[in-house]
Amino acid sequence: MNDVQQVCKDWDVVCSPPTGGGSHYKVSHPSQAAILTIPYRKPIKPVYIRLLVRFIEAVERDRHS
Repeated sequence: MNDVQQVCKDWDVVCSPPTGGGSHYKVSHPSQAAILTIPYRKPIKPVYIRLLVRFIEAVERDRHS
């Protein structure tokens, strides 16, 4: 999860840790209406990494629009 948090930080995307006993990190950015949730399990499944990449690509598209 540290790698996911670092990638988010590098792209100015917020990665909030679980609250209230939950187990999912929340990934968000002001330019995106959707919030991506990533379960905190080791290892993180590839599908969640692909979703994160798509999320960051959407942030970059909106940044350059």
